[in-house]
Amino acid sequence: MTVYRAPTADMTFLLNHVLAMDEIAELPGFEDATPDMVDAILTEAARFFGEVVAPTNQPADRQGTQLDGTTVITAPVLDGIYQQMLAAGWMGLAADVNYGGQGMPGVLSIAVDEMSQSANMAFSLCPMLTKGVVTALSIYGSDQQKAFYLPRLISGEWSGTMNLTESQAGSDLAAVRTKATPNGDHYLLSGQKIYITWGDHEYSDNIIHLVLARTPDAPAGVKGISLFLVPKYQFKDDGTRGERNDVYCVGLEHKMGIHASPTCTLAFGDNGGAVGYLIGEENQGLVYMFAMMNEARLAVGLQGVAVSERAYQQAVAFAKERIQGAIPGKNGVAIIHHPDVRRMLMQMRALTEGARAMAYSALAHEDRAHKLEDQEQSRYHQRRVDLLTPLVKGWCTEISLEVASLGIQVHGGMGYVEETGAAQHLRDARILPIYEGTNGIQAMDLVGRKIARDQGLGAMELIKDLHPVLRESGDAGLTVIAESLSASLADLKESVEVLLSSAADENWAAPGAVAHNMLMLMGTCVAGAMLAKSAVAASKLQKADSGNPLFNSSKLTTANFFAEHVLPRTASYLAAVKAGSDSVMALDIDAF
Repeated sequence: MTVYRAPTADMTFLLNHVLAMDEIAELPGFEDATPDMVDAILTEAARFFGEVVAPTNQPADRQGTQLDGTTVITAPVLDGIYQQMLAAGWMGLAADVNYGGQGMPGVLSIAVDEMSQSANMAFSLCPMLTKGVVTALSIYGSDQQKAFYLPRLISGEWSGTMNLTESQAGSDLAAVRTKATPNGDHYLLSGQKIYITWGDHEYSDNIIHLVLARTPDAPAGVKGISLFLVPKYQFKDDGTRGERNDVYCVGLEHKMGIHASPTCTLAFGDNGGAVGYLIGEENQGLVYMFAMMNEARLAVGLQGVAVSERAYQQAVAFAKERIQGAIPGKNGVAIIHHPDVRRMLMQMRALTEGARAMAYSALAHEDRAHKLEDQEQSRYHQRRVDLLTPLVKGWCTEISLEVASLGIQVHGGMGYVEETGAAQHLRDARILPIYEGTNGIQAMDLVGRKIARDQGLGAMELIKDLHPVLRESGDAGLTVIAESLSASLADLKESVEVLLSSAADENWAAPGAVAHNMLMLMGTCVAGAMLAKSAVAASKLQKADSGNPLFNSSKLTTANFFAEHVLPRTASYLAAVKAGSDSVMALDIDAF
C-alpha cells in the first residue's frame, strides 16, 4: 500500500511567498484566514486525508463498485469515510457563511482539495461535484432554492451531480433530447443521461441532480436547453426524506480507472416522470451549467496536480528502496543514485510543482475577482481566471499523464503490475484530459473565446505581468531561469500574434489546427514563470537565512531543472503554431 503525505511545505510556501496570502486575507470576508488559522487547517487536513483517506486508495480501486438491481454498492473500504469527512468539516471550507460554510479563501480550499484528490481521486469526485452544484445554485437559484438546498449541500448532508451527456450527445449539447414537461409547480423529466459521476450511492441522505433538458416549446439547438433540479428523493417541507423520485441508476460503466467512483447511466421518468424544478429561466440552461462546468474544469486540473503528486511520492519511495546496479566505488545501490532515475524524478517533481503553482494562482485571482470592490480590478482578475481555466484543465491534466507514466518507468517491470499501485495512477489520470470538456475543447476555448475574441487583451496582459518575474530572476542572479523564461515569453508573444493573424485571414481550420500547441505553449510558459517566481522567493529566503534551507535549495534546483528541461519545449510548440493548418489538413480524408 502506498503512503501519501501532503506536501504542506510547498503549499505553505506558495501561499505565503508567491501568491500573497496575507493580501488575500485582507479582502472583505476573509479576515478569519489568519496565518495561524491557515496553518491549522493545512496541518489537520494533511493528517485527515493522509491517515484516514489515503490508505483506501488502492483497496478501493480493487474493490470497485457494483450494481444490485438499481442500487449502487460502493467499495466496502470506503464505508464511513464520507461521514468522517463531513464530521471534520471539510465540505464547506470556502462556502458562503450565510448558508453554513466557513467562508475561507478559495486558494486555501484548493490546497485542501488537492489533499483529498491525492488521497483518493475516485472518492474525491463525490464532494467535487457537490461543490459544483453549490456554485450553480448560488449564482442562478431562486432565494427559496438557495435557502432550502444550499445549507444541506454545503454540509454534505445532501450530495450533487451534473447531468449533461446523453448517448447521442457527448460534447455536442445541442443534441440533448431529455424532455421536461410542465406539471403544476414542477416539471416531469424523461430521458437518459450517461457518464454521471457518483450518480447514485448511499452516503448522503439525498442526491441533487442538475439536469439539462428541453421543454415542449423549446427552440432547437443549445438555445433550447433548460436546467432542472431533480432530487433522488422527494422531500417534505422540513427537508426530511419523502418518496423516491423516478430517477434510477440502470447501468455502471466499466472504466479504465477511477474504479471506486460509480459512473452511472441514469434513467429519468421510466415510471411516469421524474419530478424536477426549473432553475432560473427556461432556455438558459447552458449558460447556467457553465458556472458549474468552469469550476469543475479547475477542479479537474487540480486532480492532474494531485495524481502527479501521488505518483511522484510513490516513485521516490520506490527509488530509495529498490537496490539495483552499481555506481563508481559502490555496488548494490538504491536506484535513486542512478542519473537517469534522478532525471525522471526531477521531471516528475518539476512538472508537478509547476502545475500546482499555476492552479493555485488561478484561485488566487478568483478570490480577488470576487472580493475586490474596485470593479476594474475585479474584471482584470476575472479575465485572468478565464484565461487560466483552460490552461489549468488542459496543461495540468496533460502533464499528469507524463508524470504518472514516468512513475511506472521508475518502477521498471514492477510498475507494470498492479500490486505496486503505480499503474493505478496512470489509469486514474487518463480520464482527466477527457472529462469536463476534452482538452481539444479546452484548447479551442483558449484560442477562440479567451484570445481571439478580445484581440489578445487577456493574453497580452498575462505576458506583461510575467515580465517582472523575468527581471526579478535576473536581479537574483538566476541566470539560467531568466534566459530560458525570456525565450519562452518571446515564443508565447509570437504565438499569440500568429494566432491573431490567422484569425484575421478567416481560415476556419487554423484555430483548431494550432489550438493544442497553443495551449501547451502557454501552459508551459506560465508554469515556468510561476516556478521562476518561486525561485526568486526561495533565493531571498536563502540569502536572509530564513526558512528551511533544504527546502529553499530544493525549490531553486527544481525551478532550474524546469527552465533547462521543460521550458525549451515552447520553441517546438511555436514551430507547430507557425506551421498552421497546412500540415494538419494536408491529407485527404480517404487517406486516413
